[in-house]
Amino acid sequence: MALKVELKPHERIIVGNCVITNTDQRARLLIDGENVPILRERDILTPETADTPAKLVYLAVQLMYISPDPQSQHGTYFNLVRDIVTAVPSAWSIIEGINNNIMSGDLYRALKDARKLIAYEDKLREQFEATHPKTDPGKSDVSTAA
Repeated sequence: MALKVELKPHERIIVGNCVITNTDQRARLLIDGENVPILRERDILTPETADTPAKLVYLAVQLMYISPDPQSQHGTYFNLVRDIVTAVPSAWSIIEGINNNIMSGDLYRALKDARKLIAYEDKLREQFEATHPKTDPGKSDVSTAA
């Protein structure tokens, strides 16, 4: 069964190791094939946009997913997750799911689980910011008398 993909104007998609860019009109594609990596633009991270530890993990899994040799990214991936688990042990259950999918060869599902890690990281960051409000460096809590 073919995968139906609808692209917005100028939207890009990765199919295999090719980047396809749509023209200025919507397009509908039917992609038929087995084990061909497909990523829509909204699911693609670049080294520039991978600006948090969880996004770096996603990028490593993404590179595994689109690579003809996924194992070439394993060292980078496992170093990143080791650092995350050391800093945030509560992330282990999500990382364990990613690991299991990588080891079983289901890299698309590993990418989906890596999205959960990004969401968990965002949640932790929001909780931290809510309990540790930033102070304005230009203002001081201590009033000075002249």
